[in-house]
Amino acid sequence: MRIFFDDRQAGHAPVREFHNGDWVAYAETPARLVSILERCGSAQPVRDFGIEPILAVHDLDYVDFLREAHATWRAAGREGDAIGYTFPIRGRRKLPLKRIDAALGAYAFDAATPVAEGTWDAAYWSAQCALTALEDIAGGARHAFALCRPPGHHAGADYLGGYCYLNNAAVAARRAEALGLGPVAVLDVDYHHGNGTQDIFLRDPGIFFASIHADPATDYPFYWGYADERGKDDAIGSTLNLPLARGAGWAEYAPALGAALDAIVQWGAATLVVSFGADTFARDPISHFLLEQDDFARVGATIAGRGLPTLVVMEGGYAVAELGSNVAAFLSGFD
Repeated sequence: MRIFFDDRQAGHAPVREFHNGDWVAYAETPARLVSILERCGSAQPVRDFGIEPILAVHDLDYVDFLREAHATWRAAGREGDAIGYTFPIRGRRKLPLKRIDAALGAYAFDAATPVAEGTWDAAYWSAQCALTALEDIAGGARHAFALCRPPGHHAGADYLGGYCYLNNAAVAARRAEALGLGPVAVLDVDYHHGNGTQDIFLRDPGIFFASIHADPATDYPFYWGYADERGKDDAIGSTLNLPLARGAGWAEYAPALGAALDAIVQWGAATLVVSFGADTFARDPISHFLLEQDDFARVGATIAGRGLPTLVVMEGGYAVAELGSNVAAFLSGFD
């Protein structure tokens, strides 16, 4: 399986995030890339497909905000990374917000996702990374790995959160559909629910979304990912959520993975995009499943066993010392 990555993805480096009532060191660091590349080998170069595939998923006003947010923050006399502190509750109005403080809250759903000086460039090239790996699939490759960073599955059409700014998996899935590779399914196997991906495709009957994740009754992102969320309008039945309790290991995970893949195959998917998070690892510092390194190889082999052309898009995983080995184990299942 070929790996795709661009050095500019390392330029996103916020200093801190606000978590559980205090400032803590930012968990989604460039060191994650080093760990993965050391264990998984050299990467192929990334092509620039421009802004249009991104705008097929994300609203123009949000993209314009994200592109200029840090510069606007600094122009307002602020130091450090841009981060919001005031958020609209429940429904959001589209308002002509001029202060960067207000815009940050309007386009975010948490205080753990700062916009740093290099955030836009890194997010842009992360999306291009997913698009380049998809091009490999379109050219006949059975599998390809987009080493995306920052990750993307928490980002919605017009909001950031959960360390995510542009939704790489959604951008790739929409592009795959446009290239005639559909029907397209997205399988999210990160510890946390891919709320942004679900939101983007919630009313889209043409793209199936399945997610195995921690029960949102106990875990972030809390407000999405319940089993009764099945899509809306003409897309009812094209969303499948399989939440698992904290402490789930392979015995609990394997049946959920089988159920998700059964649903994807029965739906008629011709191309699969996998949002892969290694934060299901037993010793991940911010997660609570109990998968071990050998289990990642089982997850990869189970997915590969369905025979679909598969684009793997990197999402979370914060046990940095073990991250590269866990990703390598997952990818080995596709050999």
